[in-house]
Amino acid sequence: MARLGSVSQRTVAVLVHPEREEALDKAAVFVSELHELGFRFLAFESDIERLTERVPEAHVSLMADQPAELAVVFGGDGTILRAAEWAQPLGVPLLGVNLGHVGFLAELEPSDIHALPIVVAEKRYSVEERLVLRVEVRGGDGELTWESVAINEVSLEKLARERMLTVMLSVDDRPLSRWGCDGVLVSTPTGSTAYGFSAGGPVIWPDVQAMLVVPLAAHALFNRPMVLSPSSVVTLDVEPHSQAMGMIWCDGRRSHELVDGERIVVTSCEQQLRLARIGEQPFTTRLVKKFALPVNGWRAREK
Repeated sequence: MARLGSVSQRTVAVLVHPEREEALDKAAVFVSELHELGFRFLAFESDIERLTERVPEAHVSLMADQPAELAVVFGGDGTILRAAEWAQPLGVPLLGVNLGHVGFLAELEPSDIHALPIVVAEKRYSVEERLVLRVEVRGGDGELTWESVAINEVSLEKLARERMLTVMLSVDDRPLSRWGCDGVLVSTPTGSTAYGFSAGGPVIWPDVQAMLVVPLAAHALFNRPMVLSPSSVVTLDVEPHSQAMGMIWCDGRRSHELVDGERIVVTSCEQQLRLARIGEQPFTTRLVKKFALPVNGWRAREK
C-alpha cells in the first residue's frame, strides 16, 4: 500500500476486546496497513504491548486525554461502551467492528474488514450523534456524591432479592408515580435495543431525541414505559430509612450503592456520543438484520 504524504501526522485510536484473539489479529492487520500510510496510534495501556508485539514498527501511545480523528473498536457492544468512556468527552467518533453477538453499535462485520484501512485513510464515513445521559447522585444536603455518564442506560436495582424498592419518580421536579418495584431504568434511544428492550420498553429510532423510563416489575396499575423529552429532569428517590436501598448501574459497567437520603438525578449530557457510519443503511434495515425479523418472502404491493 502506497504511503500518502498527507496523513503523516494523523492519529487513530485502536481499542481491542481484552480476551478475543480474533479481535487482536484483525486490529494488528489494520494497524500494520495504516502504519504504512504514516499513521500514528493511541491505545489503552493494556493494549499497547499486545499491539506492538504484533506490529513492532508501529508508533502506539497511551490514550490518556490525547485527541484522535477516529477511534476504531474491535469487539462487540461491550468493547464499544468501554471505548465510549474515553471518546465521548473528547468528541472522538467511534467506528466499531462487530466481533460480538448482536452488535447494534458496531458498523462493520468481520467480512467487510478488508476495506477498513482505506475507509479510514480517505475518511469515507459520516458521523452521527447520539444522546447521552448525565447521572448525578446527591445526598440529603444536595451535595454531589457520585456522577457518571451513560451511553445506553442507568438502572436503579434492588440489592436484596426478598425485598422490593419503593421508588418515587419525579419529572421536572414534579412527582409522577411511586412504585414498589425491582428497580427503574432510564435509557437513551441507543439503549432502547439493550436493557430497555429486555425490560419491555419500546425500540426508539436513534435519531429521535428522547429519554425512556421503564419501571422494572412494578407492583402498580401505572407501570408502563414512558418516553420523555430530552430536556426532562428525571429524579429517583428511594423511600427514606428503607431496609433495601439499591444499587445504581451505568451501562452495566460503573456502579454506586445508595445510602439513606441519596437521590438520583438524570439529565441529557451536553456532549453527545459520535458514531462513524460508513454506509447509508437505515435503522429499520439494521433492526431487521440484528433481530432476524421475519420479512423475507413478503410480497411488495403492486404499484
